[in-house]
Amino acid sequence: MSYILPGVELQCLILLYRISSRCLFKASITQRLLDPGILTSQEDLTPSLFLLTQTMQEAKCAYIIIIMAVYWCTEVIPLAVTSLMPVVFFPLLGVQSSKSVCLQYLNDTNMLFVGGLIVAISVEQWNLHKRIALRVLLILGVKPALLMLGFMIVTAFLSMWISNTATTAMMVPIVQAVLEQMDNTEYDVTMMEQATGQTNTVTELQEKNVSDPTTVQVISNGQVPDDPRSSEEKKMKKRICKGMTLCVCYAASIGGTATLTGTGPNMVLKGQMNQLYPNNNDVVNFASWFGFAFPNMILMLVLAWLWLQCSFMGLNFKKSWGCGTERTAKEKAAYNVLKAEMKKLGPISYAEFNVLIMFVLLVLLWFSRHPGFVKGWANRLFPDGEKYITDSAPAVFIALLLFILPATKPKFIGWNSSMSDPEQTEEDIKKPFLPAPLLDWNVVQRKMPWSIVLLLGGGFALADASANSGLSAWLGHQMTPLGSIPPWAIATVLSLIIAVFTECTSNVATATLFLPVFSSMAASVKIHPLYVMLPGTLSASFAFMLPVATPPNAIVFSYGHIRVLDMVRSGIVMNIIGVFCVTLAINTWGRPMFDLDTFPTWANSTTNQ
Repeated sequence: MSYILPGVELQCLILLYRISSRCLFKASITQRLLDPGILTSQEDLTPSLFLLTQTMQEAKCAYIIIIMAVYWCTEVIPLAVTSLMPVVFFPLLGVQSSKSVCLQYLNDTNMLFVGGLIVAISVEQWNLHKRIALRVLLILGVKPALLMLGFMIVTAFLSMWISNTATTAMMVPIVQAVLEQMDNTEYDVTMMEQATGQTNTVTELQEKNVSDPTTVQVISNGQVPDDPRSSEEKKMKKRICKGMTLCVCYAASIGGTATLTGTGPNMVLKGQMNQLYPNNNDVVNFASWFGFAFPNMILMLVLAWLWLQCSFMGLNFKKSWGCGTERTAKEKAAYNVLKAEMKKLGPISYAEFNVLIMFVLLVLLWFSRHPGFVKGWANRLFPDGEKYITDSAPAVFIALLLFILPATKPKFIGWNSSMSDPEQTEEDIKKPFLPAPLLDWNVVQRKMPWSIVLLLGGGFALADASANSGLSAWLGHQMTPLGSIPPWAIATVLSLIIAVFTECTSNVATATLFLPVFSSMAASVKIHPLYVMLPGTLSASFAFMLPVATPPNAIVFSYGHIRVLDMVRSGIVMNIIGVFCVTLAINTWGRPMFDLDTFPTWANSTTNQ
């Protein structure tokens, strides 16, 4: 069925088209479109716009999504600003009301994200993450292989709970300090060995010349020829430096996939599952996601560590692991650096202890809310708790406590402070009676990634409009021929496509664009939506090949130890490892966990729209 758009809607479409054309021209995209083999002028695009205006409502929704997809991929304007476009154009074009669109920008999933980030900010504020990192590194040891494994384990664990960017920004200076100290120590030891060797050589030659005057002098002025091994050692040192720094950004991306709040794409999946399938029985929650993604993260981490070991350090187990050998001077220097950094932190403070308690409490509340195999606390303590309480409730509850609990140990003193403690100084008396809280709003406002919150909200608005306008159903109908392909093959191919696409686009934007399409495809071929949405979500975090692919890569690249070609070579294999692990996970323990062999009844809701 086709119809002519009212004048106002037509003018809105033309306005949006002109804005998009100018922005694309600014980003040098229009020049590519104006290639003589494709288009002769900008006006050639106008007929397609008028053809669009003759179609039904889902076409208007599709047009907005295409414009936003191009803006997200090219970043002609900031990603968060692009995410606000549905608020303006969906109501103007009659796709959805302003009230319906705006509700998506701070829904349950976004509140879960905000609550989790506030707890993460408190961990960063009191340096608890640095204390955990140094403690683990000191326990694991400083042999080359164990040191790399330690860096990866610590980075992956921290990025499960705090942002990948913050984790990398904290870990890379530690790696840098350890490598510099090892390098300085190696230089000092080499200079001492050379000085000792030169003295011994000159003495031996002098003795030999006395006994045999015809011997030719090979040493003059106490100089010895350069050791040919020195250049080889320098190359090896550079390779180790590359491996140690790359392992941090890779581990940050891998670790973020293990928890629901670890990275943006996971939250996109959670939100879109609730948006597209309101009656999904909370199939994706913190506990179920952790049960599926954590073993996958461990497998990926081990394979990534082996690959980086093989690529940059070789498989010399005696040298890398130090089996049966004593610590070298370099290893002792690295250990001393870690010990000195730990000493700077001092003993654990009252605030750190409180934040640690709050963090552990939040994780326990998340896991025990709806474990699946027994009744959780939501059902036991509250009537119909499972229906009303989601993972966002404990996240915001702990966030509230962080603004209330004191950062210093309270002192219970009388109203007359001078009588209760005669030894108090004037400064102690002037201090406020109530201590400062663990977290201050100014800190949260400064460190909170508000752009990601808007980006998630824009994605949820697109998913909701796509379902309500009928675009999802239309896309699903177009993908019906894919039913003849085995589901595992579909999941593998889609994972590869996402892993390549996310190298040049924001991982949140990638998940936002593709997950609704995967949902429609699953409904059309009658396979479980999570069979394709789970691999797609995880693959959106596999940005290993380029420095611009993700902030952790950019941070590591900025230190100047690695070239783009080094990251590309390592990243290609990392992408293959990631897709292999995800395919293995979804076809083994993922099947019984989410009952992926059957098409669920709750998935029919999108098909019927």
